[in-house]
Amino acid sequence: MIEKITLIGGGLVGSLLSLVLARKGYSVDVYESREDMRKVNISAGRSINLALANRGIKPLQALGLMNEINEMLIPMKGRMVHPEGEPANFQPYGQTTNDVIYSISRGQLNSFLMTKAEATGKVKFFFEHRVSHIDFEKMTFTANVAGTEKSINFNRIIGTDGANSPVRQAILSQESKQDSEAVLDHSYKELTIAPDENGQHKLDANALHIWPRGEFMLIALPNLDGSFTVTLFMPNHGFTSFDSVNTKEEIHHFFDAHFTSIKPLLDDLIGSYQNNPTGRLATIKCSPWHYKDKALIVGDSAHAVVPFHGQGMNCGFEDCNAIAELFPAADNAKDSDWQALFGEVEQVRKINSDAIADMALENYIEMRDSVRQHEFLLQKQFAFKIQQWFPKRFTPRYAMVMFEHRPYSEAFELGKKHKQLLSELSDTYSCPTQLNGDIVKELLDKYQL
Repeated sequence: MIEKITLIGGGLVGSLLSLVLARKGYSVDVYESREDMRKVNISAGRSINLALANRGIKPLQALGLMNEINEMLIPMKGRMVHPEGEPANFQPYGQTTNDVIYSISRGQLNSFLMTKAEATGKVKFFFEHRVSHIDFEKMTFTANVAGTEKSINFNRIIGTDGANSPVRQAILSQESKQDSEAVLDHSYKELTIAPDENGQHKLDANALHIWPRGEFMLIALPNLDGSFTVTLFMPNHGFTSFDSVNTKEEIHHFFDAHFTSIKPLLDDLIGSYQNNPTGRLATIKCSPWHYKDKALIVGDSAHAVVPFHGQGMNCGFEDCNAIAELFPAADNAKDSDWQALFGEVEQVRKINSDAIADMALENYIEMRDSVRQHEFLLQKQFAFKIQQWFPKRFTPRYAMVMFEHRPYSEAFELGKKHKQLLSELSDTYSCPTQLNGDIVKELLDKYQL
């Protein structure tokens, strides 16, 4: 009999994982609380487009999907920073043509992965099944289906059900736990820049646009239809906050004061601002990720991160890649120690998901404030120069995260040394032309890089 695995959650990670498991020979049932997004327009107040980086591309390539996915991508080569009252300036992500990240539609990618998973003949999706309770003794879970409670049996269950995961809650209720949810005192709201009359982008489509304003910011990512998804990140409370910007007059005053250049481009500003949901931002860290040989959580269920490094989806896809490498083929599943396998997934991934969670929070400060500071720009120039001279000894942290497959935890620790080195340089020198190889080598040796 074919080994069956049940997934709770049919979002991006759940859909990809179902395909990974099907390719290994497993029978997979996926229970999703929402309707089938391929039949209805569902955003659930979530980001419409996301950043796909090399880490997320790796498992997609392994499954032979990238030729089709390439048609969904818009390459972004850097940040276009729009300071207040100054011309925009372009800050490239890296130094080669390969140093790009890609804007992709969440819904389009999710739908594509669902369809590919179903096409294996081994994956079944059950939509509008809202899971509310999991009983590990009886090996059943309860799902609300059209207002009726339904009990469903499972053999092994993996939670890919997001930040509010019932599977995580069930696991942590069984074990001595470490569980933290740090809710950021900032939230977000999505707006739109419509295409021009010719269906073209009104801003450079090959950049991630940022309007940094210190405690708050706007960002814009391009869509294939010529539009941009614009996201406002702002404190929940205070003088300039979601508490204080609500009425038509307050919205106009806020955008006139801080976002003069972009305001005329925003489509239905008042209606979008007042009607679109305000999304919260939270970091979730927990342990354990598994319960005996019965249950495991991955993706946002285990490690939700704030979106400021564009790594939430990429980190979840790395989880899928780890499972692809660690799990046996279905033919060998019955002879496997599943408790040990689940534990190994956590051991391999948790240290890295914790690291990207911390780096994502740091990147928020960089995006909303540091990118407009002279010292930040100078240190970035120094970093590029050091990388040119000593490519085997120094890669900027951002590049390690976005363009390499180096573990997040390693990038995080190296980044701490980089920060010290670059601070020492910017305290001493005012221009990259003042540097030479000997000066840099001495500092690389000093910081053991």
